[in-house]
Amino acid sequence: MSSERLVVVGSLNMDLSVTVPRLPRPGETVSGADVVRGAGGKGANQAVAAARLGAEVRMIGLLGDDALGGELRERLAREGVDAQGVAQLPGVASGLALIVVQQDGENTITLSPGANHHLDVPALDTLTGGTLARPADTLLLQLEVPLPTVVAAARAARAAGALTVLNAAPLPAPDHPELGPLLSSVDVLVVNETEAAGLLTPGPADDRAAWAAHADALRDLGPATVVITLGADGAVAAGPQGVCTEHGFTVPAVDTVGAGDAFCAQLALSLGSGTPLPDAVRRSCAAGALATTRPGAQSSLPSTAEVDALLAGAPAPYESATNEVHHA
Repeated sequence: MSSERLVVVGSLNMDLSVTVPRLPRPGETVSGADVVRGAGGKGANQAVAAARLGAEVRMIGLLGDDALGGELRERLAREGVDAQGVAQLPGVASGLALIVVQQDGENTITLSPGANHHLDVPALDTLTGGTLARPADTLLLQLEVPLPTVVAAARAARAAGALTVLNAAPLPAPDHPELGPLLSSVDVLVVNETEAAGLLTPGPADDRAAWAAHADALRDLGPATVVITLGADGAVAAGPQGVCTEHGFTVPAVDTVGAGDAFCAQLALSLGSGTPLPDAVRRSCAAGALATTRPGAQSSLPSTAEVDALLAGAPAPYESATNEVHHA
């Protein structure tokens, strides 16, 4: 196990998933397979992903006092995640996600936040005992808990000298009053194509070079480093040393749920340990690709050994395309 510590402030949910031949249209009923229940929530997923990738992980969040809450907290402990900063609120339901997965891996998610919605700034202070992060820590954030809490966490971590990484999902309205202060308080921003387009006036890009230019433009919002994930096509990133692109890995995908969380966890760990941006993005693409090869959220998350194996077995085109760096 590595010496890096990752602190995750975020959501914990129980996922109920159904696989269908195709995603239903509005007003349509589509029959699917049996329901599969599994632990989820972007915060918990990223915490578990990081633990499987070898990090010391501390999770901060809220659960309900129902049976689901007890089960979710126990699952974190079984994964080796420090859950002392996870509390169960009396009289509140735990977060719940309803996931419909198309047979090719595409999905839709409906979220009931439950206890996650109660993670306000006073609750954050109580759960952390006033000390969120140490200087050598990396803080990983998402947006499934109240935005003011995420802003407070980012500012506390930055004041402590920790690296702050934000996965801006789900993205709030671009004119949300807390979004600007948040983006100016994080070191690394991770978004997908839809989220990146939502933050930029020009809208979606039509090729890898255009997405790389978008990543560089997003740095004007505050983060020193911006990474845009492109699904099966890999990712692009922009940082102080320039812009880089990473092609995806060809894998037999069955379910894309959890892929972004695996990517974000690996990226936070790699950058937190000082890995150069192109290498960090490449490794993160491998982690994300592996998560698509198994169904479920936390059940799909890969280990360090699996990531190493995929990287070692990557065919020659990836070796040449990877680390393609264009200096600004």
